[in-house]
Amino acid sequence: MDRIDQILNDFRQVNRDALIPVLQAVQDEFGYLSGESLEKIGAHLRLPASKIYGLATFYSQFTFAPRGKYHIRVCNGTACHIDRSTSILKELNKQLGIVDGEATRDGMFSLEVVACMGACGQSPVIAINEDYYPKVRSSAIRGLLDDIRTKHR
Repeated sequence: MDRIDQILNDFRQVNRDALIPVLQAVQDEFGYLSGESLEKIGAHLRLPASKIYGLATFYSQFTFAPRGKYHIRVCNGTACHIDRSTSILKELNKQLGIVDGEATRDGMFSLEVVACMGACGQSPVIAINEDYYPKVRSSAIRGLLDDIRTKHR
């Protein structure tokens, strides 16, 4: 029995009303929702995988690709956008060679643009995993990434 089946066994007596907790449990285990996991969840709950995918795409908490060890979120809310978050994003694209929704080949970094991080007074803001970096400038990105790479060794 694989890990997805074990998780689904914890939700034996559930119906489609429990879809979100099931999706959360699977994503907590694997870091994302794969096509295989959506198929297995669908079979378990007797729902088409397309319906599950449709629901999961509605919620920003769910992701469908593996994230890097260091997941970088760039706020693109109004305040951050005005304060040039797009230049930060461009620098991250350049330094990492990836765009929104992608991860580096080595699995070290992933990148996500978010609508708002709720730190408008500190704009522009990025987050790397659970650490927030307020008033960040594109000129600081290279050093920030180099620091992470150094710690990772």
